[in-house]
Amino acid sequence: MRRSFLVSFAMFLAVAGLSLMACGDDESSFAPRDDESSSSIEDVTPQSSEDETSVSSSSAKSSSSVNAKSSESAKSSSSSVTPQSSSSAKSSSSVKSSSSVASSSSAKSSSSVTPQSSSSVNSSSSVTPQSSSSENSSSSVTPQSSSSVPSSSGYVPYDHMADLGDAIRIKSSDYKTFVDERNGRSYYYITINGKNKKGEAASVTVMAENLNIGKMVGITKDQANDTLIERYCYDRDTTNCDRYGGLYQWAEMMQLPSRCNTESCADLIQPNHQGICPDGWRLLTQDDFYIVLHADNNKHGIQDARAISFGGFNYSGYSLVGAGYIWDRRLTRIGEATYWYYPDEGSYSKNGEVISTAFAAATSRSGEYLTEQETYKTHGFSVRCTKLEE
Repeated sequence: MRRSFLVSFAMFLAVAGLSLMACGDDESSFAPRDDESSSSIEDVTPQSSEDETSVSSSSAKSSSSVNAKSSESAKSSSSSVTPQSSSSAKSSSSVKSSSSVASSSSAKSSSSVTPQSSSSVNSSSSVTPQSSSSENSSSSVTPQSSSSVPSSSGYVPYDHMADLGDAIRIKSSDYKTFVDERNGRSYYYITINGKNKKGEAASVTVMAENLNIGKMVGITKDQANDTLIERYCYDRDTTNCDRYGGLYQWAEMMQLPSRCNTESCADLIQPNHQGICPDGWRLLTQDDFYIVLHADNNKHGIQDARAISFGGFNYSGYSLVGAGYIWDRRLTRIGEATYWYYPDEGSYSKNGEVISTAFAAATSRSGEYLTEQETYKTHGFSVRCTKLEE
């Protein structure tokens, strides 16, 4: 009995000792190891919350956005790393400014890394996103510079040949070009054969585009600076001036003092009045336009003077376009109508006061008629020039 008790007690002590040793092993197994977590992500410098969208003073637009996460949640890969920041920042590689800097999606690094879109920048090496002030990343990705890609400063002038001729009676070969030395602008012109008011055969060589010269001013102002040529551009957009030509008040077209917009200056009008036309050219007259309307090819009246893009047949080749116009300080009907002045004055009486006017003409895209009238000189109309006979 005593011996049985001693055996039981010895077995108890043995079991207790084993339990104490097991407890020590469990406690040590919960100790953190230095080789886990952050050691699996090497040489990654994600964007910080300060790396916000880079927008230049010329109103840059981002082509895409990078969704950012902190390095605490970054996932490593043996072949790719996607660094992201907590502020949904857009990296400089995805910023496309008005100077059109190409994104890194089209660039290849010296380590043969070809990034995809800015939202998934893959690299087998360490990636250090940079601000727009630093174009080269640590993987040597060099985006194209703004000088090598199209930009707003690299605007391509409108191709006026698109509005010329009718491809059957009048072909591109019927036009010649002339360069205005004052601003380097090139114009197409054409010689139109027809009949004059006497029914005699006559010809006139005219610009097939509206004149575009001068400093742009706002439509709320008169073109009153008599020391330089001023112009209006529809919507204050110079690309409209490029395509449709400038819009001018009568005195500006005539290159007479601005007072001539409100008073008679008949004594200052010259034969073959040059006005704002280049040297060797003069302002289009009513007699000139009569020949255009009665060109040998014409069958549809004014429609044969309008470009096909302006609802015409353009059998004459004159190629009127829907430049719009300014009437009582209001822009109206671009693409739909056009007005032009002639170098002639008129007048009418209002409340005992004589009002000086100018002769003008107009047509619209859908109209079959030419409107000729006297009107105020302070509107903004298109200008055409006629080549002086040699």
